[in-house]
Amino acid sequence: MQKIEYQVRLDELMPLFNEQLAAGKTVKFSPRGVSMLPMLRQGKDSVVLSPVPDKLQKFDLPLYQRDDGKYVLHRVVKAEDTYTCMGDNQFVPEPGLRHAQMIAVVSAFYRGERKHDVTEPGYWLYCRVWYYSRALRHFWRRGKNWMRRCLE
Repeated sequence: MQKIEYQVRLDELMPLFNEQLAAGKTVKFSPRGVSMLPMLRQGKDSVVLSPVPDKLQKFDLPLYQRDDGKYVLHRVVKAEDTYTCMGDNQFVPEPGLRHAQMIAVVSAFYRGERKHDVTEPGYWLYCRVWYYSRALRHFWRRGKNWMRRCLE
């Protein structure tokens, strides 16, 4: 049986997502963009969304809606009265996110066809190594870009 895929805007699917999540079910979808590289690759990987718990923790991966209406899937890097989120491939955090903006949280993801649960030790290690190495990665990226400009 051939697998048929459709590309639909996320805002068109939100009523269906909200209905399924409100019933305690999960939703699987493929995010777009490069902000969560290297964990999530556009067109190759997908995520399983579950209902949002009462309080998100550091390193949770929520789907939320910004005040401008845009839907974003970024990692929680600080959880206090509000949340601060940042993509794995980004260096500028987004502070001041309210719990009411959170739509769902990633409970598993598919890297290609292989399913990974967010409770796996490898995922736990990835989140911490990737987050705490961001200063080194930022320095490396800036140096690489500087070298590229110098050699042009």
